[in-house]
Amino acid sequence: MAFLIALHILAAVVWVGGMFFAYVVLRPSVGPLEPEARLALWQRVFGRFFPWVWLSIVTLLASGYAMLFLYFGGFAGAGGSVHLMQAMGIVMMLLFAHLYFVPWRRFSGAVEGKHFPEAVKHLNQIRRIVATNLVLGLVTIIVGASGRFW
Repeated sequence: MAFLIALHILAAVVWVGGMFFAYVVLRPSVGPLEPEARLALWQRVFGRFFPWVWLSIVTLLASGYAMLFLYFGGFAGAGGSVHLMQAMGIVMMLLFAHLYFVPWRRFSGAVEGKHFPEAVKHLNQIRRIVATNLVLGLVTIIVGASGRFW
């Protein structure tokens, strides 16, 4: 059980911590860059971060459901906080899948094609989704850390 919890927490930290860094630290720091340099930087950053998000998602699902069935005996044995954490996590995963397959692909193609105004439009979509997922992720961490005390 300790191993599954450790994996679960590490995956959440990688994903949510990466979003926090990107949104709160990197985003304001790259603002002064010229648009072409800023967009190319975001393309490189996302290109390196998104595989880690996919790995985090797989790890969260595998460890979460393993704990659910091995420790709680299934859905009926889990408390409300576990169900809430699961629901928020699934929403986050769906938002990320949309981000990855729609605005990220369009953004990356626009940067490669040097269609910078279009790339900015897609980057703004990505920013909004990341902001939403960051809030959901932080709340999910709070639920996961405090839920057993409710």
